[in-house]
Amino acid sequence: MSNNILSVDSLKTHFFQERGVVKAVDGVSLQIEKGSVLGLVGESGCGKTVTAMSIMRLIQQPGRIISGKVMFGGKDLVSMGDDELRRVRGGQISMVFQDPGAALNPSFTVGQQIEETFIIHQKANKKEAKEKAVEIMELVGIPSARDRLKSYPHQLSGGMQQRVMIAIALSCHPSLLIADEPTTNLDVTIQAQILNLMKQMGKEFNSAILLITHDLGVVAQMCDKVAVMYAGKIVELADSDELFYNPLHPYTIALLQCIPRRQKGAAKLKVIKGQVPDLMNPPSGCNFHPRCPKVMSVCSKAEPALMEVKPGHFVACYLYGESSNE
Repeated sequence: MSNNILSVDSLKTHFFQERGVVKAVDGVSLQIEKGSVLGLVGESGCGKTVTAMSIMRLIQQPGRIISGKVMFGGKDLVSMGDDELRRVRGGQISMVFQDPGAALNPSFTVGQQIEETFIIHQKANKKEAKEKAVEIMELVGIPSARDRLKSYPHQLSGGMQQRVMIAIALSCHPSLLIADEPTTNLDVTIQAQILNLMKQMGKEFNSAILLITHDLGVVAQMCDKVAVMYAGKIVELADSDELFYNPLHPYTIALLQCIPRRQKGAAKLKVIKGQVPDLMNPPSGCNFHPRCPKVMSVCSKAEPALMEVKPGHFVACYLYGESSNE
């Protein structure tokens, strides 16, 4: 029996604009096991957030999921009806958004916004919802929680706003928590607190976590497995330790080389040459080949498939496939 809480199969989400079609997510497949943390990493603009929004069915026009399946609890979220989807969102799958200040409603107190989750998904009455809101706020480390119920989002710091978002997300003990750059714009001390809080809450509720980030230090700290995304596609997938100690795809290797390191002297910070391709007009073959230091003739001719090259380690690269000798 599968231990996966979520299985994404060949997901494609495109944005239809006057100039053409942006293939933001182009055939993504990944699985998340119960109680585990999967990191989804890559440069800005590679499709990480669109993947998360697609899983939650929050894509708006001109975007559209054009094919693929997102299986959760034996049901396909892509084809699920709106009423059933609303019950799943917030109740079984929750999301912590990148900018809590924008995600929280400025017109309502944080107490009202947390209480609403208990009223909708747990059918709690107003008194019960208030007490549950205080409990979850204390659980995520918000001081003077009962007093904070009356605060509006703008009256809280960025770190406290993010704790409120996590409180809302965890209020119904979801099976899956999606966290999209949850520490953006927070100082280093608050970042560590938020990450430790998420990991602790995940263990306490046995929730799986999809963590979207470009920070490989966060990945090393938090994740059991890592999926590396480039230009709308997964190019490498492996256990966290395996990926850091034995990266295979040239893009993954380049990302790891860009991590700043403490060392004597003024070492020059490494960068990946070139730019992320225009997803409206991507290159032929492997999307990374125009920037790849190990490019071969076959790389521009056909797209490499994501293949398992050793147990649990998948890579989409001709260096490790049948055409590696060309």
